[in-house]
Amino acid sequence: MSRYTPTEIKLNRDNRMLTVSFPNGSSYDLSCEYLRVFSPSAEVQGHSADEATLQIGKEHVNITKIEPVGNYAVLLHFDDGHNTGYYTWETLYELGVNQAQNWAKYLADLKAAGINRLPH
Repeated sequence: MSRYTPTEIKLNRDNRMLTVSFPNGSSYDLSCEYLRVFSPSAEVQGHSADEATLQIGKEHVNITKIEPVGNYAVLLHFDDGHNTGYYTWETLYELGVNQAQNWAKYLADLKAAGINRLPH
């Protein structure tokens, strides 16, 4: 088992949170919005850093289905129709570890674009 292979992935649809726990004892509560706006898909990330598309209006998105992909990833199906991009175990771990800085950058990017995020 890789150090990135989750020991548990648990979705709470009511509060739109995915909790991912890892063998090293770390556990991360990742909002569906966060996972959606940081989707590893080419649609979101582009094929290079300068091609990434700022995701807006995802404040109330939820996950409808978690589909295993081999023994290395999951495919998350969101209720806005987005269902591309494999969330590898390493990607989920990195999203957890870097959540605070990723989220701060996302909020700064929204502000720079003149977009107000809706309250939850």
